[in-house]
Amino acid sequence: MHLPHRTVETPVFMPVGTAGTVKAVPQDVLENLGAEIILGNTYHLYLRPGHEAIRRMGGLHRFISWPRALLTDSGGFQVFSLSALRKVTDEGVRFRSHLDGSLHSFTLNILLIFRSPWAPTFAWPSTSAPNIRQTAPAPKRACA
Repeated sequence: MHLPHRTVETPVFMPVGTAGTVKAVPQDVLENLGAEIILGNTYHLYLRPGHEAIRRMGGLHRFISWPRALLTDSGGFQVFSLSALRKVTDEGVRFRSHLDGSLHSFTLNILLIFRSPWAPTFAWPSTSAPNIRQTAPAPKRACA
């Protein structure tokens, strides 16, 4: 993949920087290992440190001092996995923070708007994770 920050050969190992950092692995070690791209988790970054803090720091690359490529996911897996804290609607999902119980919403527009100033190399736009125990219409609708 030819990306603005570098060319990333695929398939690629993509370390996960849940909240903007790969736990227990210093950045110089990641660079020396040849990590070309890091995955940032939108759900966790949105809640802490927050999208405004990342914007004020000049985007996710500057916030975490990572000069190479970044992918931000949609946050969908975390919202799906915290099923007791969320309500899926036709517009998106409303959920309560696992940190403090505050109420939040993710829609496609909201995801695009608050991640835009983060300036990730690329962003996974949105996911829909149907409950596999549901009858056929729900999983089919999620994949449409």
